[in-house]
Amino acid sequence: MHIDLQAFSPVTALIGGALIGASAALLVLLHGRIAGISGILGGLLQKRTTDKAWRLAFVAGLIAAPLGWQLVTVLPKSQIDADWPLLILAGLLVGIGTRYGAGCTSGHGVCGLARLSLRSLIATLSFMAAGFATVFVVRHLI
Repeated sequence: MHIDLQAFSPVTALIGGALIGASAALLVLLHGRIAGISGILGGLLQKRTTDKAWRLAFVAGLIAAPLGWQLVTVLPKSQIDADWPLLILAGLLVGIGTRYGAGCTSGHGVCGLARLSLRSLIATLSFMAAGFATVFVVRHLI
């Protein structure tokens, strides 16, 4: 994957981070729920979930936000250098990892670390180490 770093702006990164933090804080304050994307999406797939409305709104916001931002400015170009089977395998591995890790990077990395959770710290360090190792192996050993 390649991202045009010439289009990077610390201002937009700061605004994006503030919006993520604000949405996570509001979800905890208003609903008592953690903004872990895998848990939110997983709850939509369960038949007995009674709180589908806010889950649908959250996922719709994840999809609508970049589309809305695209109306305001030009998004940086990105290019994914992987074929579909590799992307599907990667998605499955991430899904399995979120089940074993009892959460994803948003739940542990954003919300868990903000709550000073030791479990989230260990999970986030594991996610990051696995990511670093994967990039090293793919770019330097294969």
